[in-house]
Amino acid sequence: MLPFDPPHLLFPDSDGVPTWCLADGVTLTRPPLRRVGVAEALPGLLTAPGTDPSALFWAEAAAFALHLLARGGRPGPADEAHLAALAAAMPATARSLPLTVPDGARPGPAEGLRLPAARDLLAAFLDAVTDALTGRGARSRVSLRIEHRDGADFKAVVQIHDGALVQDLAAVWPRERDAAVAALRLAAQVYPPAGRTLDLAVPDEVYLTDKEAAALLNGGAAALAAAGVAVHWPKDLSREVTSRAAVRPGPLDFTAGGTVRLGWRLAIGGVPLTDAELDALAQAHRPVVRLRDQWVLLDAETLDRARRPELDPLTPVGALAAALAGTVRAGEADVPVDVEAGLAELRDRLADPERSGEVPPPPGLTATLRDYQLRGLAWLARMTDLGLGACLADDMGLGKTLTLIALHLHRLPEDAGPTLVVCPASLLGTWEREIRRFAPGQDVTRFHGTRRDLPGHGFVLTTYATMRLDADVLAAHRWGMVVADEAQAVKNRLSGTARELRRIPAAARVALTGTPVENNLGELWAVLDWTTPGLLGTLSGFRTRWARPIEAGDEETARRFAALFRPFLLRRRKDDPGIAPELPAKIESDAPVTLTAEQASLYAATVAEMMAAIRASDGMERRGAIVKLLTGLKQICNHPAQYLREHEPVLTGRSGKLDLLDDLVDQIVEGGGAVLVFTQYVAMARLLETHLAGRGVPTLFLHGGTPVAERERLVERFQEGRAPVFLLSLKAAGTGLTLTRADHVIHYDRWWNPAVEDQATDRAHRIGQTRPVQVHRLIAEGTVEDRIAALLTAKRGLADRVLTSGETALTELSDDDLAALVALEDTP
Repeated sequence: MLPFDPPHLLFPDSDGVPTWCLADGVTLTRPPLRRVGVAEALPGLLTAPGTDPSALFWAEAAAFALHLLARGGRPGPADEAHLAALAAAMPATARSLPLTVPDGARPGPAEGLRLPAARDLLAAFLDAVTDALTGRGARSRVSLRIEHRDGADFKAVVQIHDGALVQDLAAVWPRERDAAVAALRLAAQVYPPAGRTLDLAVPDEVYLTDKEAAALLNGGAAALAAAGVAVHWPKDLSREVTSRAAVRPGPLDFTAGGTVRLGWRLAIGGVPLTDAELDALAQAHRPVVRLRDQWVLLDAETLDRARRPELDPLTPVGALAAALAGTVRAGEADVPVDVEAGLAELRDRLADPERSGEVPPPPGLTATLRDYQLRGLAWLARMTDLGLGACLADDMGLGKTLTLIALHLHRLPEDAGPTLVVCPASLLGTWEREIRRFAPGQDVTRFHGTRRDLPGHGFVLTTYATMRLDADVLAAHRWGMVVADEAQAVKNRLSGTARELRRIPAAARVALTGTPVENNLGELWAVLDWTTPGLLGTLSGFRTRWARPIEAGDEETARRFAALFRPFLLRRRKDDPGIAPELPAKIESDAPVTLTAEQASLYAATVAEMMAAIRASDGMERRGAIVKLLTGLKQICNHPAQYLREHEPVLTGRSGKLDLLDDLVDQIVEGGGAVLVFTQYVAMARLLETHLAGRGVPTLFLHGGTPVAERERLVERFQEGRAPVFLLSLKAAGTGLTLTRADHVIHYDRWWNPAVEDQATDRAHRIGQTRPVQVHRLIAEGTVEDRIAALLTAKRGLADRVLTSGETALTELSDDDLAALVALEDTP
């Protein structure tokens, strides 16, 4: 117990008595107390407060008081939040003042009991600290003036500040005795040389050794300022030596490798030091050196940089990264970096990907490129001509395939070798058709299935699965360019797909993806580290330097990171001003449905059963149970027959979603339209196929087990109008298909990731679509789907920001939060 009774702190001398009985079972003990003035108590509080909650609280309050004193004033409006938090944290024992009972008397049941308001007592304590250290409140404080003569030792002179008046302590002694002695005692706790003043009759000055002056430079002055004692250096003693990292001039070849020198550049007033001046610094044995007709004060870090000016060399890509970010990693910190003229010019050229000059459509291209596609071609041409990689991250449907075909044709005169396209199996047909259509003079070879030819020109198409199996063969071939389509497939650097893809060398690497960031910045690192190795450093270094500060809300780091990666990633959206007029409208709406009585009963029973199991489990068992619960509830929302795995189910009248689907399909078919119906469950798609067939509605069905040739046939049949309804497994058909025959998209159930859902919608809403596309999302009211819809809406912003932190996994929710997420609410 350590209460405050202004202007003293009260310390118990022992655990003694007397003790009184106030009521049944309630006793009162009054131990002997020792009153200690605030000034005398401060050193112990600040250096060793112990473990008593009261002492810890008053130590924190004392530190805040010193912070205020260092600013030369009392609390202002900006301090209100901190004051309120401190007051709220005050333990009751910190304000349990003694009973006002005369010696020898016995208190009554409530006589003399008082517990002051926490905010009022805290304010009194702050005033007491200020008064104790200055003697006259906030109007008077202590500082140290540092003096130095040519070749002489340093001297610290004690000064007293009284408002705007500053005087040496010797001139106002002994009037300011109490304030000065209290402040110097506190100063001695953080900077011991200050304590030597207290050995003097008048503690007005102290001589400092070079080592002590260096200590003052290297943190001592900051510690004193925190303790309320400012340090003032002589105006004629320059502290203007600055140090920045500098990329040394030299060749910069991004294709040949090699290293680039990096070192410290020291300057005075912005003018770099000469070699002779650097030598003088390196040989200095004191914290003060004579340079350019003035004495210069040097801290230990600057002296160390003068003595060891070379830093670890950079790769050419690393040097470019430093130029773009404006900083380079030195030890555990980012430091500003200077670059030579050639590198600075390249940095400025790359800073805006959309301004890459003009590249005419290449010979052999039988297509008219839109303006934004021409800009994309010019950017890709510039990056690959420099030997740098690139990621074209346009929204789905904006013609990334056509742009890459144009880039291949542009690079033909270089005779760099064939272009290898690695893509999902579903895209092999798309790539082959578009190459034959837009570049009919180019050979196209599929390195897939039983045919594994590797020509020395044209295009070679392969799948990620085949690439993994035959990485040795592909790595031994000469490639002019490697293209990773749907590059989110390699966002996990540790996967076999990503590992094998990195082994395939090429003169240029280009990633294509509509979702460069689906969940976190690590995915962006994986893609760019493949296109341009070394740009973002190692994964662990990337997390330390970029991802964690950005996730914590560091805006400056986010800004520098954007400047670093944007030249290597071109992102255009369908709603961009130069693109939107060329696309049809997309109308999105959520379609709420009510559970049937059977669905509601199944839902409630499943929640009750599974939540009991979840509350009784932990670790992986608990996570697995949560996934099972969420999956089961979504299946119940779809249709009871899916959840119950019925073999010959009755479908009509048991699901609100199915009833709404029937209404929508009837309207679409009657209006001459066509619709894509996406579900993440193949079993549900089969139920829909059976149900619609029973109603006489022709359908097509594509899922993950559909062979490549059959996929292409189904797409052609749908585009030809053979069936108005195309049922699609979301995971298998969410990318790589052009289905512009559809003017409606129905998401029968919701995916956990909105970026995947958007890609599925883009099968219909893309270049070539001539009608508005209406998107219908079916959501069961009052269920987990309602809350997940809100989560998906919140997550959509992730890919739009550099500053991103991902989402909390649902399996990590507390039992109560999970119960709130899955609870069944009554609906109208």
